[in-house]
Amino acid sequence: MTLSQESKIYVAGHRGLVGAAVVRALEQQGYRNLVVRTHHELDLTEQSAVRNFFDRERPQVVVMAAARVGGIQANNTRPGEFIRDNLLMQDNVIDAAYRAGVAKFVFLGSSCIYPKLAPQPIKEEYLLTGALEPTNEWYAIAKIAGLKMCQAYRRQYGFNAISLMPTNLYGPGDNFDLQNSHVLPALIRRFHEAALRGDATLSIWGTGTPRREFLHVDDLADAVVYLLKTYEQEAFVNVGWGEDVTIKELAEMVASVAGFKGRLVFDSTKPDGTPRKLLDTSRLTALGWKPTITLKSGIEQTYAWFKEHVADARLIA
Repeated sequence: MTLSQESKIYVAGHRGLVGAAVVRALEQQGYRNLVVRTHHELDLTEQSAVRNFFDRERPQVVVMAAARVGGIQANNTRPGEFIRDNLLMQDNVIDAAYRAGVAKFVFLGSSCIYPKLAPQPIKEEYLLTGALEPTNEWYAIAKIAGLKMCQAYRRQYGFNAISLMPTNLYGPGDNFDLQNSHVLPALIRRFHEAALRGDATLSIWGTGTPRREFLHVDDLADAVVYLLKTYEQEAFVNVGWGEDVTIKELAEMVASVAGFKGRLVFDSTKPDGTPRKLLDTSRLTALGWKPTITLKSGIEQTYAWFKEHVADARLIA
């Protein structure tokens, strides 16, 4: 399809980290006919409500960024919610979009779809070649089902759906709750508070040697809009930075940005997790897109947002 400035675009999950970034990217590129709904206004787990919404609004484009997300603790303690809600939301939105004649559909998944012990860097064809990471398999299975549903609807019905699998994301609007946030926002908060207290040391789980890849959410959003305009194939696409850093290097970078002057202590009695998790982004690069926000610059931006918008940070600053 040809995407125009007047195209009616529904962004599902516009209040989340990814959805909010997609809305920003679309608005910055001149797309003004955007449709959004809060969970209170539209419960995506309710099939009749979703079908009625599509019948009324008739969007031409859909970006499916809505999902139930959380860290290891949330996945482990609420596995039923994670698999049920994500499957329901995906099934309802994909099917209703097809029935309403949506011209282009973008499904956003996660790099957790890949086997726990996948070769590095991870190519798209490694999907379903091994066992998943047990701590987030409920979410991963739902995301695999979503991308497969998009492929199945393309094959059987000619539905123009594409799927993108982003790596670890961070940026404005991230979750900084220490109980269930991911590693980078958790480090930002911990170093911020340690710097304010003047702590002499800060302990970090593990040896610091595992390697992880991080992508600023605004880079992901830019990739979404780019592929929305240029890509129409069944094969799903990894979206990442294409390079990784050790947890030690990441911690040192965050410490510098947050102004922490103390010493880092790595607790080797705590688990390291997977030694490495890096996406192969050669398919995306071949399509003509590359990220632009460096990790250091992205951390600086995210830290500035954290200090301004997170209530606890403002109270103790």
